[in-house]
Amino acid sequence: MEIILLQDIKALGKEGDTVKAKDGYARNYLIPRKLAMACTAGTVRILEAKRKRASKEREKEKHAAQGLSEKLSKISLTIPVESGMEDKLFGTVTPETIFHALQQEDIHVDKKTIFIKEPIRKLGIYNIEVRLHPEVKTSLRMWIVKK
Repeated sequence: MEIILLQDIKALGKEGDTVKAKDGYARNYLIPRKLAMACTAGTVRILEAKRKRASKEREKEKHAAQGLSEKLSKISLTIPVESGMEDKLFGTVTPETIFHALQQEDIHVDKKTIFIKEPIRKLGIYNIEVRLHPEVKTSLRMWIVKK
């Protein structure tokens, strides 16, 4: 029986693949559990429509991420922190700290998209990587200053 996979299945293939499976396996296991659907002309059209919609959505997300990327690359973020001798910070600057500073600037990004290579424990100027989309990355210039 020819089926279209709705989810990745280890032994058969990836989501969206058209594969052949034994009739009993397909009818009794895959189709009732909504892991696959029978391959007919109607289901192929439905799947193609879903792929087109998903592609348009990904393109919109990428375009929005590129706009935000341009905005982030133009700004310079200043974060005042408590520091002691030799410009060492009391604690570290974390992605959450950067997230809150960006919110004060009316820039909304997910804090999981902010990546710091090594902990920030001294005053200075840092370039922080922000991954807004799998294909869109930007660098944010950040100043850590004494309070």
